[in-house]
Amino acid sequence: MGATRNLLAAAFSVALGLASSSAISEEPDALAVEWQGKKPCEKLHEDDQIRILRCAFFPGEMHVRHSHTPAFTYVLSGGKNQIVDAAGTRVVARETGANSVGPAVPWHETTNVGDTTLVFLVVEMKYKK
Repeated sequence: MGATRNLLAAAFSVALGLASSSAISEEPDALAVEWQGKKPCEKLHEDDQIRILRCAFFPGEMHVRHSHTPAFTYVLSGGKNQIVDAAGTRVVARETGANSVGPAVPWHETTNVGDTTLVFLVVEMKYKK
């Protein structure tokens, strides 16, 4: 448990350095969108610096077109998802415990194309560096 906390703390520290003043996307954010009457993301915490989301997708479920601020993402439960964005379409395997830190995402959408439930913890930065 201590190693996981240290990993999360280190990754979050790196993520803080990625927050930028990039233009605000005109796409709705990850928390705002629904698919088949259901919101895949729930807000766990929010303050003036960050917003923490838990996003879960059963096989076949989609997270329709949305945007993200710079974020740290941790895979709580892995699987396969198809991502569509400005770069095209690709299928990505997500391993449980994997994490990433990335810049703002102007838009993308994702579909769970695997046979397991995908669950992500997303820490979005709300401030400008």
